[in-house]
Amino acid sequence: MTNHAFLADCRARLAFDLLSNTWNAVVLWALRDGPSRPVELRERIGGISSKVLTETLRRLQFNGLIDRHAHPGTPARVAYELTPLGRTLLTPIDAVGAWAFEHGDEVMAAQETACVRRTGASGEAGRQH
Repeated sequence: MTNHAFLADCRARLAFDLLSNTWNAVVLWALRDGPSRPVELRERIGGISSKVLTETLRRLQFNGLIDRHAHPGTPARVAYELTPLGRTLLTPIDAVGAWAFEHGDEVMAAQETACVRRTGASGEAGRQH
């Protein structure tokens, strides 16, 4: 029997697809302490545009990871919060964050080495012609 864990229709791939979008995990993590309005999320996250935040919130809501609550009034107020399903992703997100904290310097060093090799290789190729 072969292992089909990463085929297009498998559940593991679904989870990887959810977390492969940079902003999905960031927004989920930003909501870990409770409901937040979009303006609060933008301030907490930093570097995310209103458009990207809105797209991310819609995507997370579509996938059942967050709920949207509209509060009546003028102007209308909207807040988002994690669903119980969304809350289950906090542990894996925390684990990936801990891995990045522990190994991030190693990854960046490998990237730098690869860039130097690539630049050096293309520079040598240019000199040989």
